[in-house]
Amino acid sequence: MRPIIEFCASNMHHGTDKVMKALEQNPDYDVIEYGCLGNCGQCYMEPYALLNGEIIAASNADKLYEKILEKIKEIEAMYDLLGD
Repeated sequence: MRPIIEFCASNMHHGTDKVMKALEQNPDYDVIEYGCLGNCGQCYMEPYALLNGEIIAASNADKLYEKILEKIKEIEAMYDLLGD
């Protein structure tokens, strides 16, 4: 399972650029930046990313990074449980 983590270029003012760069260091993750992900209201209000199509949001970029890693661990545990 390779997580796909998508970022909106317009959300970078929240510090998500640092989160994206940190996640890009892991060769097991597919990290993609788009000009717009179509979640403009959320993009304006808080740092967020899409993880396998699911919105992950937090109050700041550091917490977003932590939440993304936690969700990846949850997904990996589920796959391990299912034997995939």
